[in-house]
Amino acid sequence: MSKIHIITGLDIGTSAIKILVAQKTSEEELEVLTSFQQPVNGVKRGVVIDVEEVSDVLQSVLNKIQEDITQKINSVYVNVGGSHIFSTSSHGLVSVSRADQKISKEDVDRVLQAAQTFSLPSNKENFAVFPKEFIVDKEGGIKQPLGMEGVRLEAEVLVLGAFSPYLKNLTQTVLNTDLQISDITASPLASSRAVLTPRQKELGVALLDIGAGTSGLAVFDEGNLIHLAVLPIGSANITNDIAIGLKTDIDIAERIKIGYGSCLWQRGEKKEKIEIDETEPLIFPQKKLINIIEARVSEIFEEVNKELKKIGKEKLLPAGIVLTGGGSKLPKMVDLAKKELSLPCRIGRPQGFLNLEKDPSLATVCGLVLGGNDLEDKEDWSGKSGLVIFGKGLGAKIKKIFKVFVP
Repeated sequence: MSKIHIITGLDIGTSAIKILVAQKTSEEELEVLTSFQQPVNGVKRGVVIDVEEVSDVLQSVLNKIQEDITQKINSVYVNVGGSHIFSTSSHGLVSVSRADQKISKEDVDRVLQAAQTFSLPSNKENFAVFPKEFIVDKEGGIKQPLGMEGVRLEAEVLVLGAFSPYLKNLTQTVLNTDLQISDITASPLASSRAVLTPRQKELGVALLDIGAGTSGLAVFDEGNLIHLAVLPIGSANITNDIAIGLKTDIDIAERIKIGYGSCLWQRGEKKEKIEIDETEPLIFPQKKLINIIEARVSEIFEEVNKELKKIGKEKLLPAGIVLTGGGSKLPKMVDLAKKELSLPCRIGRPQGFLNLEKDPSLATVCGLVLGGNDLEDKEDWSGKSGLVIFGKGLGAKIKKIFKVFVP
């Protein structure tokens, strides 16, 4: 098999490592060469806690993948997750440098740099900046200031940051396997790239990616990312609640959730009892199971409402909320979301791939590959993906991270 150009996404999640390898076949779609996922310990609520253990699992997965495609993987696009990720709005101001007062790319870079220059608590660092609008001589609402004439250039941006030791753990985990990191993207942004359309982002939309240990929220309006948060609650919390509520083993609780779970009890449904045939038979009413699940999922939506309220978008997103991630597959999740959030709601499935099941649990890894394709296609991928991070993405920033983290 001759060597081909491949794009590889690596999603290191709370419960599993997922890798997807694709090659470009047209401008619109990517062909999946192989995908694989492996359960992993050593990751807690989206954060790598045991670097060596996760590196070993990753190496094992890589060996299988490389055997499949008979080609060595040299670099990957990686996600960063966990509730340590934070977002904050900031403002930058510079004077236009050219004598003819035309705004250059250097001016734009300088104003973005100025916008992310502010003090942070110890062990916190910025890793990405997303312009919301540019202001030229006090005239706002400008999306692309290049070439415009002016004396003063300002930028309103959203800055993403993280807890430095956790970011170090993530990068070291990947570097231990002799892989290079092409780019790092916050998990909710990667999922957004796979399941949201430019029109939804323009109208105003929230993406909620319900994973095992965390739920990632990304909010867009007028095409811009305006808020990002990672909540420390996920589908594993539902499983834990079932295990406690039904007094059963965690593995049995997971099977019960998948086999019999639902987020809402509908009037008129039969109050059937469920019997699980294990060493000691477990018998319980289905309504009890649904009540347990509904309580925890409602808590997730309550936290989402709090985040939307912070930015004045509670019940005010015309394109509604898009649910994705493995946790979104629970029956009647959409119905409960509509009830709790008072917004239109649908399940988001990855788009843009040939020969791949449109599974919400693959949203993050698919988004990483799509984002990687965007980066390799365009020097500035602001238009298509909405993930603007200093010109060529995080590449330059990652080099700085490596200088700090690698001995």
